[in-house]
Amino acid sequence: MNLNAIAVGDELPSFTTDPVNRTTLALYCGASGDHNPIHVDIDFAKKAGMPDVFAHGMLSMAYLGRLLTNWVAQERLRSYSVRFAAITQLGDAITCSGRVLEKDEAAGTLRLEITTRNQAGEIKLSGEAVVALDA
Repeated sequence: MNLNAIAVGDELPSFTTDPVNRTTLALYCGASGDHNPIHVDIDFAKKAGMPDVFAHGMLSMAYLGRLLTNWVAQERLRSYSVRFAAITQLGDAITCSGRVLEKDEAAGTLRLEITTRNQAGEIKLSGEAVVALDA
């Protein structure tokens, strides 16, 4: 892909995950090393005042990382940050999307707006990334 042909307002190819389920959370615990019981133990979650377990925020951040690396090679990433806006619940199918906010020809970079939303359109994460036009 020729990133030099990208313009402000262009959208990244979005994707939607399968609904988050208990298996996804258990697998993410193992992969990430984050074994916080609030993500896998319903009794613990209920004692903490939650109706059920819920997804790790970093799982959604990983999905956004996939959005970026599906679009550009990892070595083009210059920065990546997010704000956790809402909890991702069991059953949420997460849509990852992004668009170009700024093209800085002098710096050779694109600044992107990136988000995750559930099936109801609720924003779960919002953030920005900067990618290099040339690797």
